[in-house]
Amino acid sequence: MTTIKDVAREAGVSIATVSYVLNNKPDSVSEGTRRHVLAAAERIGYRANVTARNLRSSQTRLIGYAWYEVPSFGVPCGRLNTVLDWFTYYLARAAEQAGYHLLTFTYPPDEPTPIYDNLIRTGRVDAFVLAGTVADDARVEYLLSQGFPFVSFGRSNPEWSFPWVDTDNRAGTYEAVRYLIGLGHRRIAFLGWPADSLTGNFRLAGYRQALEEVGLPFRADYVVRGDHTEASGRAALGKLLELPEDQQPTAIAAVSDLMAIGVMNEAQHRGLEIGRELSVTGFDDAPMTEYLRPALTTLQQPIPEIGEALIGMLEAVLNKQAPNAGHLLVSPRLIIRDSCAPPLR
Repeated sequence: MTTIKDVAREAGVSIATVSYVLNNKPDSVSEGTRRHVLAAAERIGYRANVTARNLRSSQTRLIGYAWYEVPSFGVPCGRLNTVLDWFTYYLARAAEQAGYHLLTFTYPPDEPTPIYDNLIRTGRVDAFVLAGTVADDARVEYLLSQGFPFVSFGRSNPEWSFPWVDTDNRAGTYEAVRYLIGLGHRRIAFLGWPADSLTGNFRLAGYRQALEEVGLPFRADYVVRGDHTEASGRAALGKLLELPEDQQPTAIAAVSDLMAIGVMNEAQHRGLEIGRELSVTGFDDAPMTEYLRPALTTLQQPIPEIGEALIGMLEAVLNKQAPNAGHLLVSPRLIIRDSCAPPLR
């Protein structure tokens, strides 16, 4: 196992200098020396003992947060994900109010751990915030194995114990579907994400729960899965309209606003009037949804509160205090607009 003595030998500096660099004491060494020592440490595979690190005593006061998709910046094209765009802003704001800063970086989705390993070994961050977690998430598994501090916007495998905050996706979709049922709809379809999406599955569970509570049957042919694109929404409506006319849904609960917009665009293309002949709900309350015609009924996630809760949790973790809640579910709010109405038939 390599030690700081090995790093000092490789870099040709004193052990004290290596210690200054690895303990983030920028006033003690020049920037050139710091880079030289970090490069030497990386060459020989030195891994610092990071489990004892503490945000209060660290000089970096940096929290790592990764982008793994190109930010949309509110432009309704491609793989729009305004939730994570907002989340990054509100997370940074909450961190700054607490005296920290975000260090943002990117990673390839198929190989996320090397960049996390590098940031840990070189001592550039004191903790991470994860987002967009999935089942068997390699980032969660790696950080747990390293004992490195992190919190997550989203869940992963239930047997993995780590602090997270998440939107109550089941409760949100449940509320939207119950609203549709209250309008008189009985043929309600669900447009979801692929089966490996945890968030998508929670939203599907809310859909099923709402149907079961009022005695409506769950129909597999009313569930259409697709990726997070407008085109998937278009394709889903096309598939649902292949059903016999007396079995076609009168309402669709979409897993996201972007896919709901695809449904609305395809309906318009086919001459169907949204809010009269077909009701549609989304999820996320993306900025453009209130400006659609008709405006989209959707679920609004409390992103500012989620960002603040995560930073509060992270402070407690880094200061070796028990967080107020290791897990926190935050309920979304149903925003009722004009895309839903009682069914014509």
